[in-house]
Amino acid sequence: MFKAALAIPLLLAAPALAQEARPAVTATSPDGSILLTVSTDNDSRPVWSLSRKGRLLIAPSKLGFILTDGLNMVRGFTIAGSEKAAAKETWEQPWGERRFVTDIHNELLVRFRQSDVQGARLMNVRFRLFDDGVGFRYELPEQPGMKTMRIADETTEFDIAPKGTAWWIPGGEWNRYEQVYQATPIDAVSTAHTPITMRLEDGTHLSFHEAALVDYSAYWLKRASGQTFRTTLSPSSQGARVIRDLPFNTPWRTIRIADSAAGLVENDLELNLNEPNRLGDVRWFRPAKYIGIWWGMIRGDWTWAEGPNHGATTARTRRYIDFAAKHGFRGVLVEGWDKGWNGEWFGHGDEFSFTQATGDFDLPGLAAYARKKGVHLIGHHETGGNIANYEAQLDDAMKLYGGLGVDVVKTGYVADMGGIVAPGDTPGTTRMEWHDGQRQVQHHLKVVETAAKYHVAVNAHEPVKDTGLRRTYPNWVSREGARGMEYNAWGAFANGPDHEPTLVYTRMLSGPMDYTPGVLSLEGAKHVPLASTLAKQLGLYLALYSPIQMAADFIENLAKYPRELDFIARVPADWSESHLIAGEVGDYAIFARKDRNSADWYVGGVNDATARTVPLSFDFLEPGKSYTATIYKDGEGATYLTDARHRIAYETRTVRKGDRYDLWLAPGGGAAMRLVPAK
Repeated sequence: MFKAALAIPLLLAAPALAQEARPAVTATSPDGSILLTVSTDNDSRPVWSLSRKGRLLIAPSKLGFILTDGLNMVRGFTIAGSEKAAAKETWEQPWGERRFVTDIHNELLVRFRQSDVQGARLMNVRFRLFDDGVGFRYELPEQPGMKTMRIADETTEFDIAPKGTAWWIPGGEWNRYEQVYQATPIDAVSTAHTPITMRLEDGTHLSFHEAALVDYSAYWLKRASGQTFRTTLSPSSQGARVIRDLPFNTPWRTIRIADSAAGLVENDLELNLNEPNRLGDVRWFRPAKYIGIWWGMIRGDWTWAEGPNHGATTARTRRYIDFAAKHGFRGVLVEGWDKGWNGEWFGHGDEFSFTQATGDFDLPGLAAYARKKGVHLIGHHETGGNIANYEAQLDDAMKLYGGLGVDVVKTGYVADMGGIVAPGDTPGTTRMEWHDGQRQVQHHLKVVETAAKYHVAVNAHEPVKDTGLRRTYPNWVSREGARGMEYNAWGAFANGPDHEPTLVYTRMLSGPMDYTPGVLSLEGAKHVPLASTLAKQLGLYLALYSPIQMAADFIENLAKYPRELDFIARVPADWSESHLIAGEVGDYAIFARKDRNSADWYVGGVNDATARTVPLSFDFLEPGKSYTATIYKDGEGATYLTDARHRIAYETRTVRKGDRYDLWLAPGGGAAMRLVPAK
C-alpha cells in the first residue's frame, strides 16, 4: 500500500518533468521587469508565458491556427531557432495626443517547424517587449508545403493567472461596438470586443487589443474556461475567416501593462507596433472643431430624406456656415445632402449616390461660400452597409470632394452586425460580411487610400475598431466604434453617467473617437435629459480625444451659452503633451493637455454618478511661470439627476507649478480649465 501510494504522485509528476526538460527561449523588457518564455508543451504545441516583477501574469498559453483545408497548425512543433534584437527611437506624430512618441523595445523572433507527419509547415512568432506591454504576431514565410492559408480560426491563448475585474462589451452582437460597458470578474467574461481592460487584485492594469489590423479579420476575446481566453476571428461568408497568400504577417496581439490607470492611458504600444507614415506630408489635414446638420436628424426634428423637413438644405447650411465663421469653427458637417435617402436605406444602401446632390442642396455653391468664410464643408458618405455600391463610386466621390475643398468625410455603415453587402465573385452578385471581418477591413483601407489621393481625411462611423493605423495612414483621423452621444437623443440617461469615464479606459485606448460632445442644452428628443452636467459637456473635450471635435447641439442652443461656446471654440484638437493627472477606471478621469500651437494648457474631464472631490496637482506646468486659470466647474448642488444639471460655476485664479487645487465633481459632472501663461 505504501509503495503504491508513492507511485501515483511520481507518475503524475512525469509530464511536468518532461515539459520542463523541453528547450525554452526567453526575453525581457528593456528594464527587465517583464519576462517572456516561449517553448513547446508535451503535445509539441507552441506555448508562451509572461511574468512581471517576478509574478506570473500569463500562464503557459497556446499558439497556432485551425485551417479549413489541411491539418491544423497546433501540434508537432519544435523550436528551430530564434533571434533577438533591440530598438530605440523617437518619432513625431503629424497630429495627436502628443507630438513625440518614444519606442524602446526588445525583440524576440522564434522560428517554429512542424513535424513532417503534421505537414512540415513553418511558423514564426515575433515578440516585442516594452516596459509597459508586449505585442506579438505570427509571420508566415514562403514555404513549399503551403502557398495559401485558409484560416478557420486562431488558437492564440491568454491564460490570465491573477484574479481581477474586467470592463468589456460583448463581441458579435447586432449593434457592433455600440454597447454599454459592464464590469465583472474576469472569469465572468464571455466573448468580448477589444480593447478589454482589466484591473488585477494587486492593482496591475491590463488592456488586451491588437495593432496593425490589415487584410485580416479582427479578433474577439473569447473565454474558454476559468481565466483562459482565446482569440476568435470575426466571421466571413467564405467559410475561412481569413484567406491569405504567403508570405504574410498577422496583426499584432497586444497587452498594455501598468501599475495604474494613468499608465494604461499614457501608453503608445499599438502606435509603436504600426508602420511609419506612408502618405508623406499630410499638412493638408488640420485638426479642428466643427458643427453640423446632424443633431436635428438624430432627434427627429429634421429628416435625411427629402421633403418638408429635409435637414440638408442650402439655406440652413448657409446659416451654419455663418455661425461657424463667427465663432471660430473650421468645419460644417452636412448629412443627407445626396440622393438615396428616400427609401429603406438601413442595411440596403443600393440607391445612394455619392456625387449627386438633392434638388434643394447646392454642393458646389456652398463649398465656395464656405471657402469665402474661411470654413470647410465636411462631407458625408452613408452607405447603409452596401460597400458594393460605395466602392463602385468611391474614386469619383473622393475626387469630387477633393476638387471642392471638402477635406474631411464622415463615412457610415449603418447595418446590423453581419449586414455588410459586399461585391460577389461575379458581376452583379453580392455576399454578406461582418463589420470587422477581413473583407470590411480591406474596404476601410481602400477608402482611406483613395481619400488620401485627393487630400481627404476619413472619419468612419460603424467602423472596424482602431488598431493604430493612423500612424501609417494619418488621414484616418477619427472614427466612432462605441456608443456615442447620439444615444442620448433617444432616451433619458441612455448613456449613463459612468459611460464616458469608462470609455476613457476602454474604447479610447484604441485611438481617437468622434463622440460628438457639446450638447449644451443637455436634452435629446422630447426633452429627455442627458446624464451630464453642463460642465461635463466641456470636460468631454479633454477626456475623449479626437483631432476633429464636434459641437453637436443646434446652433441656436449653442448661442444660449456664450461662455461655454467660447471655451469650445478655443479648446484645441491637437496636443503636444497629454497626461492623465487623476482618475480610476469607470469612475472619473481628469487630463492635462498642452496645446501644440501655444504655451497654453487645458485641464478637465468627466465624473461618474458619485460626487467626489479630486485633489489636482499642477506639477506639469513649466517651473518659474505663473498661469491664469479660467475654470468651468460644477456649481453648488449640481447633479445630472435634476434640472440642477445646468448649474455651473466660473473661477479665475493664478496657478504655478506645485500648486494644488481641490476640484469638486458633481454626480454626472465634470470640469474644464484653460491655463494661459501670465504676461
